[in-house]
Amino acid sequence: MRGMTVAPRPDAPTDDVPLLDDLMPWSVAPLRLGRSWIVAPDRRTLRARWERLVASEGAEREALFEASRARTPSSSVAALPGQRTGTVRFAREAGPCPEPVRLAHGPFDEQWLLPDHRLIDTARPELWRVADDRQLFAVEQGYVPGAAGPALLVTAALPDGRSPAGRPGRIRPLFRRPGGREPNLAPGLLPFLSRRYGHEVGAADVLAWAVAAALPSAGGCRVPLPEDPALWAEGVAFGRELVAVQLRGARGGERPRLPGGRRPYVRAAIPARPATLAYDPEGEVLSLGEGRISPVPAGAWEFEVGGVRIVEQWFARRTAVAEPGGLEAIGPAVWPQEWTSELLELVTVLALLAERGPERAALAERVGAGGPTRAALREAGVLPVPDGARRPASVLDHQEEGPEGQFALL
Repeated sequence: MRGMTVAPRPDAPTDDVPLLDDLMPWSVAPLRLGRSWIVAPDRRTLRARWERLVASEGAEREALFEASRARTPSSSVAALPGQRTGTVRFAREAGPCPEPVRLAHGPFDEQWLLPDHRLIDTARPELWRVADDRQLFAVEQGYVPGAAGPALLVTAALPDGRSPAGRPGRIRPLFRRPGGREPNLAPGLLPFLSRRYGHEVGAADVLAWAVAAALPSAGGCRVPLPEDPALWAEGVAFGRELVAVQLRGARGGERPRLPGGRRPYVRAAIPARPATLAYDPEGEVLSLGEGRISPVPAGAWEFEVGGVRIVEQWFARRTAVAEPGGLEAIGPAVWPQEWTSELLELVTVLALLAERGPERAALAERVGAGGPTRAALREAGVLPVPDGARRPASVLDHQEEGPEGQFALL
């Protein structure tokens, strides 16, 4: 089990299977950060990098900043929605480090980001306006032919939308407005599904079904809908369990745990600077240098998204040697304990999802053909989606700080 991809049956037509884009029409392209040093696996590193940058001046600051066409120390930029950061040109910045925020830095890798608009090439402010304690983000993975891995993931953290294989996907917030208001669903979809399945269907139900049933395709993530109301209810319940695992305790849920006797533990201390990563399938042992973690189920080690093994990429991002002299070279001198805890949780999440792979494959087989198609959605007036539903909702009462301390009403 290398992931949770479920390919459509060869004899099943897919061109009339609803797209996720039909169901959740407002989507946002991935963030373009522009400079890698503004992201790190721990907050201390980001604060140290900020302090190093603001202590520099002139040409040195210019070099450390790593200017791009979109951002230089002289760029005039508004603050990100909801973030209390400076708006003076960064060439004059001398203040304290802004509080880092959690970032879903690709699938299953939660890191930290400096939420300063002056440092981010394309931050997608429309996402920041709706990012609150009610929001969930569905992240559609970029299509890679023949690659293993889920087509759709969910996170409570702000996602950058990047896939491990470098293929751009789409970010789809569950709600179009803060406070869990106005579901990001095609107008008329919830009444249509409620009539179809004989009970009230909510936005979270649609997201859960999509996570359970989504299929990758070159034309975009497809979400087959079932004919049988009982199968819909079963798939929604299954999808909610998958979502809960991916959220890792966020939004009031419980942190994922494997059954007793199958929980991974540190059997030998991880060294200060582990340079190698290896896996022993017979002993279910994950080795980080001389360190040992077990049991690590094979499904966790082999779990892929976009054809890339998640555990290997997670480790590589924390142990890669940065070019000396730049801000990215600033990092922990030794392996932090918190990284070990995060790795144990990552193994748990991937193992639990891998275990459910056969159930997901069985669900896809049972959905089959015969459920509501795109043609049925058009006949019901759900499609085509109005243009306004594909654009961000306006926030008429929301004031944000513009460049150099100016304010604008959005």
